[in-house]
Amino acid sequence: MGGQACVFYGGAEFSRDTDFAILADTDNLERLGRALMELQAEVIAIPKLTLDHLHRGHAVHYRCRHPDSTGMRVDVMSKMRGVDDFDLLWERRTILQGEDGTIYELMSLPDLIQAKKTQRDKDWPMIRRLVEADYAACRSEPTPQQIHFWLKEARTT
Repeated sequence: MGGQACVFYGGAEFSRDTDFAILADTDNLERLGRALMELQAEVIAIPKLTLDHLHRGHAVHYRCRHPDSTGMRVDVMSKMRGVDDFDLLWERRTILQGEDGTIYELMSLPDLIQAKKTQRDKDWPMIRRLVEADYAACRSEPTPQQIHFWLKEARTT
């Protein structure tokens, strides 16, 4: 989710971090902890990564120190204001496969746009680019859901 997902959807944005929405449970937290250890990631702001903090909607921010990812910031969250719970987000996710066979699981475009509706000025032009890119890519054979989405979210004609 976040800026990296915007790139996949055609609304390219330079992003200084990678955002992850995770299912906050004990097993996932253990797997995430191992992955963060491999990245030599250190928490750069409070709070610590705990189930309690994630369930309350806090994001946990890391900076990676591994030579292959030095300086990369990773933000982890499980709840976001204005969007559905993780289970519903996961059901609606978009699955893409790269040319090399890598599978990418992204927040669906409507959910990503909803998550981007923040008080940050930089998010609103991104929403516009994402909707316009989706319209340009799918306008020749739109589904009723896409037409509804475009009419609901488009800010330009």
